[in-house]
Amino acid sequence: MTAAATTLTYESTSRTAKAGALTLHYHEAGPADVRADASADVRADASADARADASAVIMLHGGGPGASAWSNFGANLPVFAGHFRTLLIDQPCFGRSDKTAPDRDYFSFSARAVAALMDEIGLEKAHFIGNSLGGGTATRLAIDHPDKVGRLLLMGPGGISVNLFSPDPTEGIKRLFAFNASPAPSREQMRDFLLTMAYDPAIVTDAFVEERYVQATDPEARLGAARMGAAFATWPQESQLWREGHRVTQPTLLTWGREDRTNPLDGALVALRTIPDARLHVFPHCGHWAQVERFDEFNRLALDFFSH
Repeated sequence: MTAAATTLTYESTSRTAKAGALTLHYHEAGPADVRADASADVRADASADARADASAVIMLHGGGPGASAWSNFGANLPVFAGHFRTLLIDQPCFGRSDKTAPDRDYFSFSARAVAALMDEIGLEKAHFIGNSLGGGTATRLAIDHPDKVGRLLLMGPGGISVNLFSPDPTEGIKRLFAFNASPAPSREQMRDFLLTMAYDPAIVTDAFVEERYVQATDPEARLGAARMGAAFATWPQESQLWREGHRVTQPTLLTWGREDRTNPLDGALVALRTIPDARLHVFPHCGHWAQVERFDEFNRLALDFFSH
């Protein structure tokens, strides 16, 4: 990582913009932001031009307690920003984005907001990375707004996967439900949830637990989680995107951790069979967060896929 890349902090990349009736928070950086040989002033002046011309990648996070764009993809941002205009978006009901109650199924609600954000900032088309919940949103975007989506990389995605051999709800989903349903969730509940996300328990440090716990127990975050959950309960059929997999026409890379205990690997098979231009990459010794546990391999794989 270059010296300039280390300047891509949470605050320095933080943005907000209107997205239809909502305001969304996101992080943005591009190739000019990670040039180590440019002064800060030159980088700032050149950044707008580079962002206008560069291909773009949008990353959409998962839906666990305390999740946000930065918590899922902050470490990956400098890598991708060296090649693409890169946006990490807090989906509706998460992070610092609006917590408005969805008026339709969550995937459609979030996809509409992301499409509106792209229109607001003048971004016509982007490649998408969607992790878990974000995978469902990215899939819905590819179906409803196909002209806005270039290539699609889905990481243990929700909605488009079907558990053929694993019991449902899975271990990870049960622990997510337990945390969100508790009137006073504990740090141990957060630790239990995070441990189901990871293959290597060593990444679930005390500091990581505390960070996610503080974020998840914020009253606004609790409200957002409740409203997101209510949307799934209200429109369950519309959330079953696997029934529309044949409508995803974009080149699609399905990625899965072999030891994923939230959206298990067998969930990939229906998507792999029904999406016309799909391929599958499986990370061994990896849970639900390939971008963390297989950091270098995931980054290389994604950059190569988006560059062709």
